[in-house]
Amino acid sequence: MSRYKYIFRILFLILFAFAANSYFIVLNNPGVLVWAIAAFVVVNFFTGFTDLTVKRWLFKITNHGKECLIIFVTAIMVSIVWHGVYLAIIPWDLKQFLWSALWCTIAHFILFWNGIISVYCTSVQLGIKHRAIGLLCGMIPVANLFALRTIIKVTEKEIYDETKKDLENRARKQDELCKTKYPILLVHGVFFRDYKYLNYWGRIPYELKRNGATLFYGEHQSALSVADSAKELSERIKKIAKDHGGKVNIIAHSKGGLDCRYAIAECGAAEFVASLTTINTPHRGCEFADSILEKIPQETKLKIADAYNAAAKKLGDTSPDFLAAVNDLTFTACEKMNKSLPLPKDIYCQSVGSVLEKASGGKFPLNFSYHIVKFFDGENDGLVSEKSFEWGEIYTCLKNTGKRGISHGDMIDLNRENIEGFDVREFYVQLVHDLKKRGF
Repeated sequence: MSRYKYIFRILFLILFAFAANSYFIVLNNPGVLVWAIAAFVVVNFFTGFTDLTVKRWLFKITNHGKECLIIFVTAIMVSIVWHGVYLAIIPWDLKQFLWSALWCTIAHFILFWNGIISVYCTSVQLGIKHRAIGLLCGMIPVANLFALRTIIKVTEKEIYDETKKDLENRARKQDELCKTKYPILLVHGVFFRDYKYLNYWGRIPYELKRNGATLFYGEHQSALSVADSAKELSERIKKIAKDHGGKVNIIAHSKGGLDCRYAIAECGAAEFVASLTTINTPHRGCEFADSILEKIPQETKLKIADAYNAAAKKLGDTSPDFLAAVNDLTFTACEKMNKSLPLPKDIYCQSVGSVLEKASGGKFPLNFSYHIVKFFDGENDGLVSEKSFEWGEIYTCLKNTGKRGISHGDMIDLNRENIEGFDVREFYVQLVHDLKKRGF
């Protein structure tokens, strides 16, 4: 695979170097212009698309852009050498030299923007940070080369990782690792909704479906009390279960885990649930929330709540209740709830949690809240303390082998980031595969 990739890269480099530095040749032999234009077009349209191991079109375009940038950087050095040789051995003609330099500059300009626009529009892993650095350093000599090197490095690793994952999934497609007896119901946490084009669970649903899973979403409102969210989820659980095999396997994140526990215990959903897996759920609440809510003036809390509720209604909620949702996440509220919600019988229950190694490992605002939560609650994922996660028959605490840890948002692939040492998509594949092996 790598050998052919490099062969094509060298071939396209030769074609582009010829097209970009052919002015003197065309000047003496105009018929060569057709070949120079053809070589230029081939490079700009086909570079990167010759790698047949990259299957998805989004990543094909990213790969195209990355290869264009690699050829751009390499061809600059070739062009400098070529024009240096011209000055050294050919009778000096300033006018011809300037025309050749302009010809070459335009060719490089087009290839560069072809590449940079392609990766900026399609790369997932570049993120806002690398895109911003690229824009800010674009006109700064030397700094722009370092920025470009980073962009190439990030996108090259992205293509490698995604190609590897794609090959892995194709190889095990027939195994249907995630084809469980009962469908999977994904339940979101507070302050989010289930949107078709802005998926709360990032790339996880696509990965599960590729491995045979049947998926549904909670489709409940973004911010309600635990009891009210549970009522909505209970109706959703019953409908899916009755239409698809009699039961569901629930995977719930954050407050969604509390909502589902309440739906099972108090809203009649128990007989329709085969398993409940909670992900980074604050089963014992958040002590920092108690402190903050005590210190914030009531008038301020009401203003914040009104602003959120108004915005949530415009985004699809019918009766959002910001304060009710927040109050139910406090240590006090969860302690009370735990006394009235015993562990369900005849339902497989497990919990998963994760921790950040340092604040900078989390994206905003989790990098900010990490220190606050640590002060009140200890080790945490940027929002919920590690001591609050454990619940059910089995508890798994994820600690990344890398330096940054795993945040509250990382556990649902919120930022679509490939984290060194932790493959969130594969984690969910194996999680669901385990449910399948257990007969659920």
